[in-house]
Amino acid sequence: MKTLLIALAVLTAPTDSLPDFSHPWTLQECVDWAMDHNLTVAGSELTVEGRKIDNQTAQMSWLPSVGGSASQNWSFGRGLGGNNTYEKGNSSSTSFSLNSSMTLFDGLATPRRIQLAKLNLEAATADLQKARDDISVQVAQAYVQILYNYEIREVARRQVQIDSMQVARLQGMFDTGRASAAEVSQQKATLAQSHVTLVNAENNIRTSLLTLAQLLELPGWDGFHVYRPKVTFESSYLPSPDDIYADAVQVRPAIHAEQIRLEGAKKQIQIAKAARYPSLSLSGGLGTNYYTSFATRGFWDQLNSNFSQHVGLSLNIPIFNKLTLRNQVRSAKVQYHNQELQLLRVQHALYKEIQQAWNAAVASRAKYAASLEAAAAAEDAFQLTKAKYENGKATTTEFNEALTRLVKAQSDSVQATYECLYQTSLVDFYRGGQLKL
Repeated sequence: MKTLLIALAVLTAPTDSLPDFSHPWTLQECVDWAMDHNLTVAGSELTVEGRKIDNQTAQMSWLPSVGGSASQNWSFGRGLGGNNTYEKGNSSSTSFSLNSSMTLFDGLATPRRIQLAKLNLEAATADLQKARDDISVQVAQAYVQILYNYEIREVARRQVQIDSMQVARLQGMFDTGRASAAEVSQQKATLAQSHVTLVNAENNIRTSLLTLAQLLELPGWDGFHVYRPKVTFESSYLPSPDDIYADAVQVRPAIHAEQIRLEGAKKQIQIAKAARYPSLSLSGGLGTNYYTSFATRGFWDQLNSNFSQHVGLSLNIPIFNKLTLRNQVRSAKVQYHNQELQLLRVQHALYKEIQQAWNAAVASRAKYAASLEAAAAAEDAFQLTKAKYENGKATTTEFNEALTRLVKAQSDSVQATYECLYQTSLVDFYRGGQLKL
């Protein structure tokens, strides 16, 4: 309930409790905020709280149950009096009792229910960790997209600066008669298109920031921006998918949760089988009463004289219950086999995810290396074309084409850098590491 109230408070937060947007948010700050405010994570936390209550209830099932009662009765006419004979007249009686009972043996169903409740708590805790991991991956993906869009904007700004310089240069040449009006117009059109590219880059940044803000369940996002780390990528050893999977099955909460549920399904079979055995219960109680009208003794004297105690054992032996017990055991076994299949499905899904992540990491590394070479080659080509253009040996079209290739190569290089960092970090994440840039 506390977690739910926190989640609701986030959605209705007053202005003075809004998140601080006075500084750029790091990836870790985004992840931490998501852990505290994401509604999916909050729901998983509530599930854990419920399982804790169930576990505590199961732990207390060993204790005896105790109950007390008191009654007051009035009778009119002939009735049983305090001397245990029937007499005519009005009378009343007051009685008190205290009773207790506990199960001594139930085919070991009680200890297995306790074990099952503990397993359910462990499974819910693993589900909570999975929810946190899932939201961490989503936050990291959205964060990297913002960084990529930031860099694309910088490329677009550089292109606008270069095109602006070229317009000014051609305008000066036109004024001295060394360039035609068509060349100036063509360069101005190129500059206008660069401005459009810059506007689109700005819009993409706002869209990606909104995506992350919604993922974080931020009550407002105006002014929200993220920290741009200085990224460098150093190639490291990349394990095979089988090695990654061998580590992942030991640490991934999704696998752990299904393994726990499989163990719980086995307990359900044992609990169902326990109903075949006799059950033995112990009961006891205290009681006393007080009679009026026919009474010849006082209240406390009667309570003391009528005080009684009892202790009893109750043995319940199942003989025939229309095959209900047998079918309950069979149903529990079916559920166990279903859980086996569920565990296999999750394991296969994890292996496929790892294969895809590994393949993406390999591809991103190759793309990163190739993009660096392409960017360097495009830079050299642009500088040569620029020199020829300034000396009148290259046309405006050739210059703009070289510039376009350079901008695209730089854009591809930025994209490849962030993609490589993210995919490599994702592989480490499957092995139990942290997502980081």
